Amino acid sequence: MKHLIAALVTLAPTIALAAEDKPHGLLNPSLGNSDFVVLIGFVLFLAVLFYFNVPAMLMGLLDKRAEGIRSDLNEARALRDEAQTILASYERKSREVAEQSDRIIAQAKADAEAAADEARAALDRSIARRVQAAQDQILSAENKAVRSVRDRAIEVAIAAAAEAIAKEMAAADANKMIDNAIAEVERRLH
Repeated sequence: MKHLIAALVTLAPTIALAAEDKPHGLLNPSLGNSDFVVLIGFVLFLAVLFYFNVPAMLMGLLDKRAEGIRSDLNEARALRDEAQTILASYERKSREVAEQSDRIIAQAKADAEAAADEARAALDRSIARRVQAAQDQILSAENKAVRSVRDRAIEVAIAAAAEAIAKEMAAADANKMIDNAIAEVERRLH
């Protein structure tokens, strides 16, 4: 209010001079001079602004807005830092998972190779057992065939000898030879 009064006191002589009929201009004030009226309106406008403390309110609003922007920037920085931390954590976890998967793959390959080697060894052992069993069967069959041929040869030889002896020998000599042959077989078997 003091400013308004001071402005009116300052303008009062100017208004009084405006009533006189002098050339118009800022130096020669007159209410008919539009430049002068605009000047008075502007000064009154500034006086009202300062009276209601509008510049301080505007500065306060601007300061508040600047503080809000500063707060938003700080929050954005904090969020960016947190996002970078989370990103780094996920990248580290991704690398760890990749390394772990590489280790699992390598272990699986090693296990597969070991299983393949074990299977080959088991197959080789199985083949060796089957070959040995086949060889044993062949040897057994050979021995059986040899015995069979020998037994048949013995039977044929005995039959031929019996026939030859029967033609050339008498019954008493034949019995004596049979007894000798039985004794010889017993002696060889035991």
